[in-house]
Amino acid sequence: MSTSRRGFLAGLAAPAILPERAGRPNLLFIAIDDLNDWIGCLGGHPDIRTPHLDRLASRGVLFTNAHCAAPLCNPSRAALMTGIRPSTSGVYDNNQPFRLSAAGRNTVTLPQHFMAHGYRVTGAGKIYHNPFPDPASWHDYFPSEIRTKPPDPLPPNPPLNGIPNTAHFDWGPLDVPDSEMGDSKVADWIVSRLSRPQSQPFFLACGFFRPHLPWYVPRKYFDRYPAARVTLPEVKEDDLDDVPPAGRKFARPEGDHRKVIQYNQWRGAVQGYLASISFVDTCVGRVVDALERGPHAAGTVVVLWSDHGWHLGEKLHWRKFSLWEEATRNVLMIVAPGVTHPGGRCGRSVSLMDIYPTVTELCGLPAARAQEGRSLLPLLRNPAAAWDRPAVTTYLRGNHSVRSERWRYVRYSDGGEELYDHRADPMEWRNLAGEPGYKAGIERLAAWLPREDAPDSPRGRGVDPPVD
Repeated sequence: MSTSRRGFLAGLAAPAILPERAGRPNLLFIAIDDLNDWIGCLGGHPDIRTPHLDRLASRGVLFTNAHCAAPLCNPSRAALMTGIRPSTSGVYDNNQPFRLSAAGRNTVTLPQHFMAHGYRVTGAGKIYHNPFPDPASWHDYFPSEIRTKPPDPLPPNPPLNGIPNTAHFDWGPLDVPDSEMGDSKVADWIVSRLSRPQSQPFFLACGFFRPHLPWYVPRKYFDRYPAARVTLPEVKEDDLDDVPPAGRKFARPEGDHRKVIQYNQWRGAVQGYLASISFVDTCVGRVVDALERGPHAAGTVVVLWSDHGWHLGEKLHWRKFSLWEEATRNVLMIVAPGVTHPGGRCGRSVSLMDIYPTVTELCGLPAARAQEGRSLLPLLRNPAAAWDRPAVTTYLRGNHSVRSERWRYVRYSDGGEELYDHRADPMEWRNLAGEPGYKAGIERLAAWLPREDAPDSPRGRGVDPPVD
């Protein structure tokens, strides 16, 4: 083990936070787009190899039952960065900038809160949804405060998967080195910041785009997962038979799923997603290595999250845009020197809404106003601590999911309901909502539904055409 790595681990076991400046640890804030539970430490797919994500998770607390505020990029990220739920802000879709909503117009974002308390706040890549980068949140940004995603190389003559008229719903290998990929350029920029001393405490945001579509990454990552041998998700062909009409409408089995089956691309798609995860895992590894080897290892809190999950045929559905487990469950891990201990795993149901108050408390900042999440600090200290809050996810106006440790309850805007017992049915194949004996349990879960469903906030184009 290298000296730098021993120093990083020693920092984790210290009796108190070890900031570089009293009371002010740094924050390395890593976001990954569209990453579901298909990483090694979460066990979501048997073929995947993610040594760098697994290594980071092993050094702090991995939340194995974390869920997003919304199963699509813009509202999920807006909710996390403002601390305001979609049902409060009215930001439900990808074309609604939070700065146009009544609740979000003058909100202090998470980076702004750190900025107001003496932090140097910089970042690179996708943190906010691409069209709405919110320049007011940053002192400096790469590649710029309005163009947050470096361009990626594209293959000649797409689509590579042979499915016509699918826009960026495509996958295939690129014959380019890692260095040409946008995420690699983001990692370069972050590594350069972590490798040199800083004169003030920093909030450093690192946003990776893959495994967002299209799944174009260097060929070597595809070669790790030969398509003929990849494991397909376990799918029940009549899975939608007991789902209310609103849920079937969101699933759209006649859309992506029908095309994937028609063109015999299911294995190719799984290969592309796995390859993209392995590529971003490499990028994460470069960033974590730079932290360990640099001057800030002992005094930096690391938070890594993905904005939501992803379906690859489960419930006959693809992409996110649903209120089922594959879409709402996301990756969340936190390494906090002096607070977390190596190997922590927490199965409590938590939300990305909890990140804002958590990092504020970890870094010794005063609590921000209007927060709808709850600090995870008790669970960082003791992953088995009591926790009485389920995670609530909203998809478009009036559609919500409540996920406790055992149950998922879904209520749609038209009153349709679903209930799943994850202890007996982790794949959510049997909807119990219409069966006798569950009324009292449904009522307990329904008590956590939002008390209001704010009207849709104004829509806007933003600085880039949406890619979701």
